[in-house]
Amino acid sequence: MSHRPEFLPADDRYHGVRRGTAAQRTALIIHTIADIAAAFLGLWILLYLLDANQGNVFVQFVQGMADSLAWWARDIFTMNTEGLRVALNYGLPAVIYLLAGHLIAGRVRRL
Repeated sequence: MSHRPEFLPADDRYHGVRRGTAAQRTALIIHTIADIAAAFLGLWILLYLLDANQGNVFVQFVQGMADSLAWWARDIFTMNTEGLRVALNYGLPAVIYLLAGHLIAGRVRRL
């Protein structure tokens, strides 16, 4: 009886891990970076809308990351409702990072 997983290809069963191509690994990195960027932006929107303590170190860190990621999209939308303004000005970059990151990762994966 073998102790090796049966779902791995025969040549990888003896190494214990499944190895991807360089293109697959690069695509995974791009995909992950896009997801992390969108997560920071989404988290900042959530913290802002829930009126999180702006003096908290974690909240300041998330805001700083979101500001760095959304610098190009700040004040695209100007409106009187502050919550909606934040949601749109940080949500737009989040959607763009997700779409662009996943599109690029898909193209790289096909190489």
